[in-house]
Amino acid sequence: MKRQLFYALAAMAAFLPVSCASTSKTGADSVSPFEKVGLNGSEVPYTVLAKTNDGVEIQNGGYGSDACAHPTDSSLFYLVTDRGPNIDFKGNSGKGKMFPFSSYAPRIGLFKINKDGSVSLVKEITLKSPDGKEITGLPNPNGKGATGEIAYDLDGNILGTDEYGLDSEGIVAMKDGTFWISDEYGPHIVHYDADGKQIERISPFGMDTGKRHLPAVLARRRANRGMEGLAITPDEKTLVGIMQSTLFNPSKKEISNKQLVRIVTFDIKTGSTKQYAYIQNKETDSTCGITALSNTEFVVIERDGKFSGEKEAHKYLFKIDLKDATDITGENPESKEGLLINGKTLEQCTTEEIEAAGIKPVKKEFLVDLVEYLPNKYPHDKLEGLWILDSNTIAVANDNDFAINVENNQLVQKKLPGTGRIDNDVIYVIKLPRSLR
Repeated sequence: MKRQLFYALAAMAAFLPVSCASTSKTGADSVSPFEKVGLNGSEVPYTVLAKTNDGVEIQNGGYGSDACAHPTDSSLFYLVTDRGPNIDFKGNSGKGKMFPFSSYAPRIGLFKINKDGSVSLVKEITLKSPDGKEITGLPNPNGKGATGEIAYDLDGNILGTDEYGLDSEGIVAMKDGTFWISDEYGPHIVHYDADGKQIERISPFGMDTGKRHLPAVLARRRANRGMEGLAITPDEKTLVGIMQSTLFNPSKKEISNKQLVRIVTFDIKTGSTKQYAYIQNKETDSTCGITALSNTEFVVIERDGKFSGEKEAHKYLFKIDLKDATDITGENPESKEGLLINGKTLEQCTTEEIEAAGIKPVKKEFLVDLVEYLPNKYPHDKLEGLWILDSNTIAVANDNDFAINVENNQLVQKKLPGTGRIDNDVIYVIKLPRSLR
């Protein structure tokens, strides 16, 4: 790939203007700043890392890989980035990812909804290793959560790996000021202190990252399709993570049930885990966010990866309940295949075979399709973050991939089809017709 030269912008530290709308589904006024966000949304502020000579803007934003409420202040919320600006790229050593800013540290943003419904950044927290050094979003080395992805720089040279690297996708904010973040490499669940320094890294059995582990079968996640969402139960005792897609278990060629997604729970005190079967509506969908309503009930995102301005699209929210679902861990959480049915992994079994074996999948209830609900048809491709505002109100966020995309192995601007506008991170507020609880 021809090297694309960058120039730094003086506006690095200054946020761009934020737009907001104050319309609601009923048109009624409200004193709540979140309701003033409305159905047209409020943009998340960002700076610009750089522009290419072709005018492609790389945003120092990328917030929206997940979201969560501030545990004590309802006017605040957190958003998390993923591993940093990157695009699919084919280099001399094969397919991989190009990282225009390989030193970029994944980060947490604390944001505030202002009285007029606009969004302001309060502070950023970069993620750090146990010794306090900023990590990167580069892939992990073998034995530490490697996915097989090759990382390239702008010249097509192979970059190194990062033992503490994270492709962050799920976030939980605790009342003690610490954070738990899930990712798509290991997949890992990592505990960070209030300053972003790693306290503990929990990974599937077989990975040398710490004393406590997740079920070994989760290591068979697809590259870039790891633990996409993370929630905490209201009692703050149990983490609940959801995988984005079906595991390649035992392998990509051998799986048949591409609608089966695993949910994993982790008891923070004891380290014990459970797993549950979630059945997607379509095998091409992604489950991309989860937030708790109770110790067993949650709201999840299930979506395609399409722009509504280009193709028929759907961005679903479901209410789910784990209460009557069967734990599918099996006898040994260190088993690489997990629970078997007649010698087959669950991913090799049809949903009918799974249910015939006495396994009850997670119960799910449709709530809303944002493409149908929002006036702008939810123009973004990646709905990934959500949090609960009250008993019938949900806030959601999109991941704009730092406003970059790839065409013909080249870096291009990510735009909303049919509009010519850059795909920015936007917060929307959804009022449901009935209570979630």
